[in-house]
Amino acid sequence: MIIVQTLLGGITRLTGSGLSITEWKPIMGAIPPLNEKEWNLAFDGYKHTGQFKYLNSDFTLSDFKFIFFWEWIHRLWARLLGVVFIVGFIWFLVKKYFDKGMMQPFIILFLLGALQGVIGWIMVISGLNDTHLYVDHIRLATHFVAAMILACYTLWFALQLLIPAEQRVTDNRLHNFTLIIISLLFLQLVYGAFMAGLKAATSAPTWPTINGEWIPGKLFSESLINNNINVHFIHRELAYILFVLLIWWFVKALKLSKIKAQPLFKKSLKWPAILIVLQLLLGICTILSAPTMVVGKFGQYQFLAELHQLTAMFLLMSLLVNLYVVKKTTY
Repeated sequence: MIIVQTLLGGITRLTGSGLSITEWKPIMGAIPPLNEKEWNLAFDGYKHTGQFKYLNSDFTLSDFKFIFFWEWIHRLWARLLGVVFIVGFIWFLVKKYFDKGMMQPFIILFLLGALQGVIGWIMVISGLNDTHLYVDHIRLATHFVAAMILACYTLWFALQLLIPAEQRVTDNRLHNFTLIIISLLFLQLVYGAFMAGLKAATSAPTWPTINGEWIPGKLFSESLINNNINVHFIHRELAYILFVLLIWWFVKALKLSKIKAQPLFKKSLKWPAILIVLQLLLGICTILSAPTMVVGKFGQYQFLAELHQLTAMFLLMSLLVNLYVVKKTTY
């Protein structure tokens, strides 16, 4: 459900739908407009945003309903996540399936989920004015990374419950190497969110160069987090570095699997290498398809961008599984 929620957030961003709902009603917001009068009131709220005034001023009510749907379903799914968590928690608590060691992680999960909702609204507020066309890209990155932290914590907790100690292998070097790659991948995810927030893919829809340049001319004179082209360049270079490191990681992991023949490790070690190749190809295809992007629509570019985001999440999860399976020596 967290992965689906993140994808819905991606669609919301790619279709420019995030500012269509200008109010935050945690309970009553689950009910969409039910008649023409309510739809027009919601549309009037959107008309006060800079996005409508300077980008979507030709929108009809039908166009508005399309972007409203994606933001509404994104928020509704977040509410459903909370319901599933609370109902499941109460059920297992009543059935006494929990032990004392499981209570703290569940509390942390609940707090991370609640925090994600707050961060999401803080992000939306940054675009609810008559000057900005989109939400702030730094707040967007914070929202996305917080979602990945929630997903990773959920998965790690599940791995602790599901994988017996005898199915894990021990190797300090590979564990540390995996941790370094995950840290670098998180930086890459931040820049991926910057790319999304700044619409940087459309600024340079070329490959292998960036608008004919191998190194942007303003790389050392303009901001590395606010300049579209510089953000685009860093995102690409991090992708190449991750590709090289993960191929190297795969070779080392393969050697270790021959020494410590653990079936689970043999299954898990192949996925990071497969996913980084797929991710790189999807990234290139997404960039080249950027000229097909139409604001307020879901077309070829948006589809490829969603696949790119989904593969990034799977890559992160595959590395996290390997980080758990290959543990450090305990003394």
